[in-house]
Amino acid sequence: MIDLNHNSGFVYGGALTEGVTARINRLLDDALLAERQTQPPRSYLGASRIGEPCSRKLAFEAMGVLPDEGRALDGHILRIFEAGHVFETLSIRWLRAAGFDLRTEREPAPAKAGSGQFGFVTANGRIRGHIDGVIVAGPDVGLSWPALWEHKALNARSWEDLVKKGLKESKPIYWAQVQIYMAYLDVPVTLFSALNKNTQELFHEVVQLDPADAQALSDKAVAILQAVDAGELPPRVATAPDFYLCRFCEFAHRCREQSS
Repeated sequence: MIDLNHNSGFVYGGALTEGVTARINRLLDDALLAERQTQPPRSYLGASRIGEPCSRKLAFEAMGVLPDEGRALDGHILRIFEAGHVFETLSIRWLRAAGFDLRTEREPAPAKAGSGQFGFVTANGRIRGHIDGVIVAGPDVGLSWPALWEHKALNARSWEDLVKKGLKESKPIYWAQVQIYMAYLDVPVTLFSALNKNTQELFHEVVQLDPADAQALSDKAVAILQAVDAGELPPRVATAPDFYLCRFCEFAHRCREQSS
């Protein structure tokens, strides 16, 4: 038998595999980060962010401030985001196959080539949002149509917490997101679908518009923009820098440089 590895230095085992894994993943992450850097920073408040508990963090986002050095999204997080889009595409296909007339884009206007996601723009373009879809008709599941549709792909622990506690308690930022969508798109009900990435189980929650909550969230967004326009920063979510939300905030250093 010919020993093709004679004097090659090759050692069977995990060391080489680990090296190849690290090299490939670095290339993948570098490509995703380069792709990300071609996108202009946001200079508006997104509906998906208004439920964030720290108004100062939202002000930094609305101003298009870049994260502190070393705090920007890494390739691993970007891969999680992209995987979420793939899971969403699967859920869309499954719902349509089951007879739900789920629209994810507006019909193109006459004489126009494109359409686009359902969404809204207000406050001179400084508050915006795009919903994942609208179900305009479907099987009798005890829900009236049309209904907005929002989808999230969650890890097992997060998904199980959602199933146990419901959207408002378990995921208040997502709750706020759909409240804003319903208010501005004038559709009073949302079907919130969550996919367990570990098991592919699906959980669906019907969320009704809460006018008081929606108004409070809208007022919060406007107050943040007014503070930014006045050259002021809204209060932090906490005064102690070791508060858990502050420790992991991408603006932690910049925030603490401010006097209040």
